Amino acid sequence: MNRTARVFLALGVALAICFAGPAATLAQEKKPAKTFEKYGEDPRAKEWKNKKWTTSDKKFVWRASDPWGGTLLHDVLIHFADSVRACSGGRLDIKVFQTGAIVPAMEIFEATSKGILDCAHSFPHYWKGKNEAFVAFGAIPFGLDAEGYNIWLYERGGKELLNQLYGQYNMVVFPCGNTGQELGIHSNRPATKMEDFKGMKIRTVGWYQDILNKLGASVTPLPGPEIYLALERGLIDGCEFGAPALNYPMGFHEITKYVIEPGVHQPSSQCEIIINKQKWDELPEDLKAIVTTCANDTQLWAWAWLENLNIKAVDEMAKKAKFIRMDDATIAEFAKVTKEYLDALGAKQPELKKVLDSQEQFKKDFATWRKMRGGATPWPLESVMKGELYQ
Repeated sequence: MNRTARVFLALGVALAICFAGPAATLAQEKKPAKTFEKYGEDPRAKEWKNKKWTTSDKKFVWRASDPWGGTLLHDVLIHFADSVRACSGGRLDIKVFQTGAIVPAMEIFEATSKGILDCAHSFPHYWKGKNEAFVAFGAIPFGLDAEGYNIWLYERGGKELLNQLYGQYNMVVFPCGNTGQELGIHSNRPATKMEDFKGMKIRTVGWYQDILNKLGASVTPLPGPEIYLALERGLIDGCEFGAPALNYPMGFHEITKYVIEPGVHQPSSQCEIIINKQKWDELPEDLKAIVTTCANDTQLWAWAWLENLNIKAVDEMAKKAKFIRMDDATIAEFAKVTKEYLDALGAKQPELKKVLDSQEQFKKDFATWRKMRGGATPWPLESVMKGELYQ
């Protein structure tokens, strides 16, 4: 190799080192990719991972009823029964009977417990006389909204507590239809301050009845079909009943001047499907899975369905009644009296206290994230641009 060749060879090696050096250095310094531990798990995935499913060929026919009469909640039971029949290919056929066709409305609990009915659609408030703890699973003044009930029931042990309670009465139970927040009070008096409620004659039921009485109102727990006539005759000044879509066809807005918002007595209303324990135990595993899944489907559908119906119901009611709002100080005072009332109830009944404590702990745990989400309420963009940010 001559001198010129040796010079070019040396220059080439130098250039190679120059360009390869940084890359080699980076390669040596490169850290292994960060690994992430799995965060959260679906317990059912573990339970079903290696489960061998078989399709049973035995057919079952169940009888079901409800306390709803002709209201929209009857459709929720029909939706559930139709879903079970479809998903099971007719192997589990739930025959839905009109309210009162087999037993009176308020006897469906005993009838399901004893097997006269195989299952029923229900609202746990109605069984308050058997155990106060039932009420906490349906609705509590200043309690859980629909989102809160879903999280608490499915992920925070609420569903297990619910089944512990119904299990004492020979029943298995599934959440099956949250109807969202209820309207406030249809009223002929524009009560927006605490003193306005004193002496008012109001129709309501459950714990709200006791709370309003403590605040100086006079409460009458009339059944639904009697409310309109009592308002019309002036026997009561106001009433609460259900969500807008449930109240609208009952016509309360036609004979009252105001609707007092918000519905602090029921931030949401949680319904359920109750099933006789022996009838449940008779089902093969695949049909049990279908019932469970269809109850979950109905829980989601009922909320979306009713909230959508509420849109038109509120617009129609506003043509004849004026929507007004309690002031913040009054709402806060309602909350104070509610807490005192619930604390006293829980002190006397350990089973109820366990449920209330569980719900309150969830609300505390969820509060940070709930507050962080504030300011992104999905109002129309024009409203957000004008500064309307919070719900």
